[in-house]
Amino acid sequence: MAVSLSSTVYTTTVSASASSIKEGSHRKSCSLTKQIPFSFTPLSSRPRKLFRVQATVLQEDDKKVAVEESFQPKSICDDDGIGTPGESSESSSSSGLESWVIKLEQSVNVFLTDSVIKILDTLYQGRDYARFYVLETIARVPYFAFISVLHLYESFGWWRKADYLKVHFAESWNEMHHLLIMEELGGDAWWFDRFLAQHIAVFYYFMIVFMYALSPRMAYHFSECVESHAFETYDKFIKAQGEELKKMPAPEVAVKYYTGGDLYLFDEFQTSRVPNSRRPKIENLYDVFVNIREDEGEHCKTMKACQIHGSLRSPHSFQEDTIEDDSGCIPP
Repeated sequence: MAVSLSSTVYTTTVSASASSIKEGSHRKSCSLTKQIPFSFTPLSSRPRKLFRVQATVLQEDDKKVAVEESFQPKSICDDDGIGTPGESSESSSSSGLESWVIKLEQSVNVFLTDSVIKILDTLYQGRDYARFYVLETIARVPYFAFISVLHLYESFGWWRKADYLKVHFAESWNEMHHLLIMEELGGDAWWFDRFLAQHIAVFYYFMIVFMYALSPRMAYHFSECVESHAFETYDKFIKAQGEELKKMPAPEVAVKYYTGGDLYLFDEFQTSRVPNSRRPKIENLYDVFVNIREDEGEHCKTMKACQIHGSLRSPHSFQEDTIEDDSGCIPP
């Protein structure tokens, strides 16, 4: 009987202990659950979710980076739309600093462009074709510089942007034909003009390489300023000499470039247009200069688009995506 009573007490004690341990374990797990609400969420999904939110905010901020535009501070919000005070403060200060840097970059670019324009206006007053020759010699250089730096980055494994390389090469190809047209019109007849244009181009190349490595946005804005000046220069020339230009024949190189052969590269630099949507008509010299002016306007649009990091795509890339979508294939 004593043995039976002892056994009963032992069984009760063990059961109570087990129940106590189980209850304590349950309380502990509940406590941990309250402290860590995402304890059952895989670790890989948590940082991926946070990174996706951050990337979305940065992309929205990038779209606000426009030429000569003021920036308003934007708070970073989580999935529920609740802003965090610390993050909002950091975003505000970052946006304000970026706005200040952009204005400084643009001010420097405008000053440099205006200075060069005044010099060329003084040297080439009344000598339009020579002036155009110098401008087109210089206008090709930034695209060489962009490609050089992009190739360097690609060699280091830092940045691989195939569309940028394609578009910039197409832009240099377009500017080269502008230069060939000016040479055929006699713009390079004087030794001094060739000497000045070529030496400015060498200096300009290294300046743009340094600027592009320091700030691609600044380099693209500088090119936009140059292309904008070229557009205005050709526009004034056409309005002043339009009737005379209509009586003169178009250079052969212009006819071949704008109307013959493969126009893939001609479409490639016009990132604001659908391929095959622009097919120039060349009947006289007036048409040539009108199309050169329009080319400069397209360069301005492309350079403006490049100032938003990662936004540039080849026009033919969009066309290929459309074809793949129509055929039922999913683009990569």
